[in-house]
Amino acid sequence: MKFTKELTKLEKSAVKLTVTVAKADVESSYKSTLNKYVKQVQIPGFRKGHVPANVLERKFGDQIKMEAAGDMIDGILNEIFQDEKEADIRPLPYAQPALDEMPAFDTSKDFKFSVTYDVFPKVEVKEFGGITVKEPQVTIGDKEIQEELKAIQERNAVVMDKKDDEKCEKDNIATIDIAELDENGKVIDSTKRSGFVFTVGSGEDVYKIDDEIIGMKKDETKEITKKYAKTESDKELAGKTKKYTVTLKQLKIRNLPALDDDLAQDVNEKFKTLEDLKNDISRSLNTAKDRKINEIKTNSLLEQLVEKNPVEIPASMLKAELEGRWQMMAQQFQTTPEDLEKMITASGQKKETMLTEWTGDAEKMLKSRIIVDSLLRERNISVTPEEVEEGYKKLAESNGLTVEEVKKHYEDPRSKEYFIDDVKEQKLYKDLFAQVKVSKGDKVAFSDLFKAN
Repeated sequence: MKFTKELTKLEKSAVKLTVTVAKADVESSYKSTLNKYVKQVQIPGFRKGHVPANVLERKFGDQIKMEAAGDMIDGILNEIFQDEKEADIRPLPYAQPALDEMPAFDTSKDFKFSVTYDVFPKVEVKEFGGITVKEPQVTIGDKEIQEELKAIQERNAVVMDKKDDEKCEKDNIATIDIAELDENGKVIDSTKRSGFVFTVGSGEDVYKIDDEIIGMKKDETKEITKKYAKTESDKELAGKTKKYTVTLKQLKIRNLPALDDDLAQDVNEKFKTLEDLKNDISRSLNTAKDRKINEIKTNSLLEQLVEKNPVEIPASMLKAELEGRWQMMAQQFQTTPEDLEKMITASGQKKETMLTEWTGDAEKMLKSRIIVDSLLRERNISVTPEEVEEGYKKLAESNGLTVEEVKKHYEDPRSKEYFIDDVKEQKLYKDLFAQVKVSKGDKVAFSDLFKAN
């Protein structure tokens, strides 16, 4: 079928595709549809397949023309969008072409129709000038390893009751009954709370009365007056003075295991000595550090690229991203998107309001994604089997695994595809960092590194 096409660019990466079909092909398409009716339609007084065409046209003329027009439009669009040479004008997967209006079908004239849809944004990333990426300076030392060892000790600790005559101390696990008192010293029923458990001095106590219960014994009751600073993070408490009655119901202590080879072996049978465990902790911490620093550098680079190379996000792309986040939230709540909306509405919120609040972050992420995808195509970034193999090796080394274990994790075709895509992206970022200025950033403690972004 012969046709001509014209593409008009609209706002936000939308396009209008106008197609004109020569009248000879219009007539041919109509006859093809008419012949199909001749073979299939059965009308009283005529044998099936022997109904005269003029009879069918009188009875089903408009329907035949509509079907012929629809088949012609579908066929032409499929031909255009499946053509590899037309990849740049294919609609996004979630942006089905919308017919502006169904044109009149006349076999004596050319047939012209237009569809509007979103395409992948085209952006030429050319501006790299002035981009500086700062790399945080982080050192993993004995302090960080000791902190992790302490956490391992606590996870493997044995919790035991303290003796009734022993006093509450810092790091004890306390269980209390608490209630607020009014100005006359009477309990406010709505504030009663039984069995509140927290570790003294850990910051888990929302009432901030850790210091006041130190020295108390089991079953002891005490009235506490607490004056909260105006800078208190809990706005319900900031600048106020509260009176509480507190009863210490239980008091427990953690018996920490010794830092020795036995503890290392309890953590994992692959460790024979405490030194093996320390070496593995060092490896894990350095892997986490490197990943976080790389994430910070990459985010900084992408933010600056987006700022210097404006990107228009198609409306359908943004809508799909927001709906995807909504579905993910539903999965987290172990419910359906529809029931999640009912839950949100019942709590006094609206789905539309939440999606609006998410929009800024979603746009930022999509612009970065578009920049990366555009650069991957523009630079024709690809990876060899050897580079993929090297990727497996690096991942295995950083996670204390064998290459075979890593490969098994990615043996599913879809998972392997994701892994290869990540290797491509890392190759791209390596090229990009070579084009911009990477300077040393501030010294940051390991624990603070994960608060930076």
